[in-house]
Amino acid sequence: MATTSVRYIVDDVDAAIDFYAEQFGFEVVTHPAPAFAMLSGRGLRLLLSAPGGQGGGGQILPDGHRPEPGGWNRIQFEVANLPAEVERLRAAGAHFRSDIVHGRGGDQVLVEDPSGNPIELFQPHRDS
Repeated sequence: MATTSVRYIVDDVDAAIDFYAEQFGFEVVTHPAPAFAMLSGRGLRLLLSAPGGQGGGGQILPDGHRPEPGGWNRIQFEVANLPAEVERLRAAGAHFRSDIVHGRGGDQVLVEDPSGNPIELFQPHRDS
């Protein structure tokens, strides 16, 4: 079976490694160059690439487009207690794009990694 990976473009690979390891329990699979690392955790393989590197996901495309962090596409982590996770991450200095948003199927919040890539924390509503 194939493994699903998500690639995030990050400004600082080492800072991103620390963030994902400390805040979400990811482990480094490989970190062969300063501009790339592969992490694993939460059933996901996360590829971190710095922009502008030779080869790989961070290289400048032939038409001149440069990969950059940010945007609105995101990975989602389901959590059991969203307010507690927000409190924990705020205490660790994490930046949030919003307060908790209450939806029909659950509640969510967007927290950013050190490069501004969004991570959605989602707590589904449980039927009584």
